[in-house]
Amino acid sequence: MTHAPRIATHPTRPVRKKTLALAVAAAMQIPMVVQADDIVLPRIDVIAGGEDAIAKQAGAVTIVSPADLERTQPLSTEDALRSVPGVHIKGEEESAIVANIGIRGLSAADYKTLILEDGVPVAPGLFVGNQRYYNPRIQRMEEIEVLKGAAALRYGPSTIGGVINYKTKEPIDGVAISGRVASHNYRETTLEAGGKSPTGEATAGIFYTRAKSDGFQSKGFDMEDLMLKGGMLLGDNQWISAKFTSYKNDANISYRGLFVDAFKVGADYNPAPDDWFLTERKSLDLNHQWDINSDVTLNTLLYWSKMNRDYWRFGVNNAASTAAGRWIFTDTLAGNNREFERFGLDSRLTIAHKGFGINNLAEVGVRVMDEEMVDQTIDATRANPRTGTISKDRVDSAVSYALFAQNRFDVTERLSITPGLRIENFEQKRDDLLNNANNGKSSNTEYLPGVGLTYQLTPGVQLYGSVYKAFSPPLNSQSIVSGVDQKLDSETSKNIEVGVRGQGGKLRYELTVFQMDFDNQITPGITGGLANANAGSTLHRGMEAAFGYGWDNGFSVDANLTWIPTADYREARSADGIKRGNRLPYSPELLTNLTLAYESGPLTAALSGRYVDSQYGHGDNTDMITGSGNGVWKGKLPSYYTFDLTSSYAVSKQLLLSFAVKNLTDERYISSLRQGIYAGPERSFEVGAKYVF
Repeated sequence: MTHAPRIATHPTRPVRKKTLALAVAAAMQIPMVVQADDIVLPRIDVIAGGEDAIAKQAGAVTIVSPADLERTQPLSTEDALRSVPGVHIKGEEESAIVANIGIRGLSAADYKTLILEDGVPVAPGLFVGNQRYYNPRIQRMEEIEVLKGAAALRYGPSTIGGVINYKTKEPIDGVAISGRVASHNYRETTLEAGGKSPTGEATAGIFYTRAKSDGFQSKGFDMEDLMLKGGMLLGDNQWISAKFTSYKNDANISYRGLFVDAFKVGADYNPAPDDWFLTERKSLDLNHQWDINSDVTLNTLLYWSKMNRDYWRFGVNNAASTAAGRWIFTDTLAGNNREFERFGLDSRLTIAHKGFGINNLAEVGVRVMDEEMVDQTIDATRANPRTGTISKDRVDSAVSYALFAQNRFDVTERLSITPGLRIENFEQKRDDLLNNANNGKSSNTEYLPGVGLTYQLTPGVQLYGSVYKAFSPPLNSQSIVSGVDQKLDSETSKNIEVGVRGQGGKLRYELTVFQMDFDNQITPGITGGLANANAGSTLHRGMEAAFGYGWDNGFSVDANLTWIPTADYREARSADGIKRGNRLPYSPELLTNLTLAYESGPLTAALSGRYVDSQYGHGDNTDMITGSGNGVWKGKLPSYYTFDLTSSYAVSKQLLLSFAVKNLTDERYISSLRQGIYAGPERSFEVGAKYVF
C-alpha cells in the first residue's frame, strides 16, 4: 500500500527531527524505538522527500512504510512485497532465502528488476551470474521503496520491471530486544542497540538477528544477520557514514519438489532431505554527502560485497523415482559452489537551478562496478559429502561504467517534464581454468533515453507518464559460449506508462496503465553458427490500481489490483515448444490484495486477503503438470486465495506484543514448479514481543 515517507528538504540529506509518528506514538503510549536524535545517515534513496517527492515521480510509486511492516509482521522481504501493486512472488520456501520477484508480468524467475539495499545492488551478480541467490533480511529494514517508470534508469541495469530499494533502520538511542516464535519450531531473536555522541554529531548502532526453524516440510534453516551502522558530521555541511553487514544461513532446501500424487494427498515431507544451500555474505558501504550550498549536493558511495553460495545436491535415480512417486537418491552428489565479489563507486551531483527562467532540478551521476564470480562444481560421494573432484572451475568477470543525467523542468506550476539518458558500457570475460578453449571476452554499450512528465490537474489530482528504454544485460554464460563471443545485445524493452494519483479527504488512489515491448530477447541461435541470438520478442500490457480509505472510528481499508491481459510471446520458439501467442510463465493475469485494518489506542489488527490467478510454469502452456529428473517441470498452476490475520498490543511504552495467523484458512496450493511441486506454506501461528529499554 502507498504511504508517504518522511519529508526531507533534499534527496538523501541527513536530517534531525521529531516525526509525527513519534508524537502520535507518545500520545497513544505505543512503544517505538527512538532513533539517535532522528538522524538519517547519508544513503542513496530511490524516493526521498515524502509526498512532495512522490509528486515528482513520473511513474508508479509504492512505499511500504514502517507502519505497514509492523502491521503485516513479515518473516521475509518477499512477504513484505506481496501486497505491492504489480508484484508477483514465485514462492519456493517460506523463509525466502532465494529471491523470486516478478513485476508487471515479467517472470519471477527472470532478472529484469533491480533490487537495492540503501541504493546498493544486493544481487550477487548483475552481469556475471545469478541475481537471485541473496535476499536481504526483513528484520533490519525500516522501509521499502518500489519505483517504476523512466526515473528508474538512474539506478542501474535490469530496471525493466522497476527498482526495489530496501532501506535499513537507523541506529537507535538505547536498547531494544524482540523475539518471535512460530509454527515449525521457528525461533527468532533480534537485538538493537545504539546511541549518539554528547554533541549529537555522531551516531552508531548494532542490529543482530538470529533465527532458526525446522521449517515447513522440514526445510529447516539456521540464520544469523548482523548490521553495524554509524556516521558523523564533518564540519557544517558534510556527513560520512559506514555500514557493515555479515550474513550466514545454512538451509536444508533444494530445487526438488513433491510429485503430483504426493502433493494431492497432502505430503509434508522434505523432498530432498540431504540437500543443503549454504550461504555467507559480507558487505561494506561508505557514504559521503556534501551539501555544497543550498542548491547543490554531492553524494558519493563506495561499496564492496563478497558472497559464498555452496549448493550440495544429491543425484537421483529417475526410473526408481518415477516408480516410487518420490525422489530416490543415489550416493553421488555435486557441490554447485560459487563465490561472488563486487566493488563499486556511485557518485551523484544534484543541482537546483533557474535555467531558461524556470525552476529546474538536475542530477548527473557516474557508476563504476567490478564483479567476479568463481564458479566451481565438485563431484563428491555420500561418504565424503563436502570434498571431491573439481569438474568445473571458471572465473567470470565484468567491468561496467555508467553515466546518467536527467533534468526536471518545472515548465509551469502544474507541468514538469524530465528527460534523461543513461549510457552503460560493460565488458565481460570468462577464464576456464580447466579448458582454455572456453576463454573469451565480450563487450557492449547501451544508450537508454527516457522522458517523463507530471501534470497537477487539481490540488488533489496528478497525472503522470513516461516513455523510456530499459535493458537487462546478458550474463557471461550467454555472451561467451565455448570461448566464442556471441555478439549479443542486451535485452531491451520500450516501456510506456500513464497514470493518475491523488487524494481527496480520506481517500487516496493511484491508477497506472503500462506496456513493455521486447524485440531482442536472447534465444537459442537460429543462423550464423552461434549458440545464442537476440531473436525473441514479447509484449506485456496491463493495469495497476490501488486505493485506500480511512474512517474516523479507527477502521481503514487498502486494496489493489493488477490486471495483465497480455504477457505473450510474439513468435514461435520451436526448440522450447512455445507457440506464438503463448503466455509467459509465472505471469498470472490477475492479482488482488485487500486489507481491512483497525487501530484504537494501543491495539492494531488487520485481516489481509490475497488472490493469485492461475499461471503457467512453462512457456509451452501445458496444462498437465509433468516432469522428471533434472528438468524444470511444466504445467498450469491453479489460482488460489490466502488470508492472514495480524494484531499487536502496546502493553506499555516499553512492551509491545504481537500475534499472527498466516494462511488463516489453511489453503493447499502450488506456489511454483521446479524439479517437482513447491507447496505453499500451510497455516502457521506466530507470537512475538518487543521490549524497549
